[in-house]
Amino acid sequence: MADSDSGTGGAQQLRDIPVDWEALEDAFENNAPEVHSYLHLISGEVLRVVDGIADPEMHSRIASDTTYMRIEPVSSREQYRWMERFIPMVEEGELRDQLTSAIDGKGAFRRFKDVLMTYGTERERWFAFRSERLRVFMEAWLTAHGLSPIARPVWPADAPPEPVAAQEVLVARRKSSAEALRKQLRELADTLGARDLEKVTAFAEFVKARRAARGFAHRSDGGSGSSDSEPPAAPSAEIAATAGGAETDKDADDEEATPSSRKRPAAR
Repeated sequence: MADSDSGTGGAQQLRDIPVDWEALEDAFENNAPEVHSYLHLISGEVLRVVDGIADPEMHSRIASDTTYMRIEPVSSREQYRWMERFIPMVEEGELRDQLTSAIDGKGAFRRFKDVLMTYGTERERWFAFRSERLRVFMEAWLTAHGLSPIARPVWPADAPPEPVAAQEVLVARRKSSAEALRKQLRELADTLGARDLEKVTAFAEFVKARRAARGFAHRSDGGSGSSDSEPPAAPSAEIAATAGGAETDKDADDEEATPSSRKRPAAR
């Protein structure tokens, strides 16, 4: 496996790679310690391995494969800096004060999102700002490892349209599948403890926020690209073990104190 921490000094020729931006963005955002992501250096697909769910030998097999490179997610400290940089951009003084107070101490990430929940416009601006910072981070990471992102192959657009009846059947199947998944989720929720339910809820909030950010970016770009009305397709290289809720999005503030909390005394 290619080492993502290897040196890149000196001039180097960049290798073209058809990056799956959506999957790569997910990998950089998710810094849960039990989730490990790898970039395939030929296909551009992202492989995600979850400890305790995937095959225990998966890591050793990937380590021996030089076509995979480990992806190190954005640290909680860096994501904290993004919040610090965004706050001065808020024009409303009262909201600025609320956000400043929200990021002071443990639990900063969740409080920051809670404050923005009632400010729709600023909330979308935050999503767009965070998405832009993440994109810059990913592009710098790719360049540092000698990778040049190129467009992914597109299926021919002149394929014959599906018959109307087939489309109706497909829509009915999607609705049926969605209902079955909701039922399965409710049954699973009845078996989970409070801590696990917090993780599931946090991940659901993450997915909702990410979709809102992409929708806002889509509108800002003048509607270019594909519509956000349909759920994004799962990366084909992602292992099946991560499906069905195995993937978790854990805010770093749940496990690690923010920079400001480390400067404050344990008790007042």
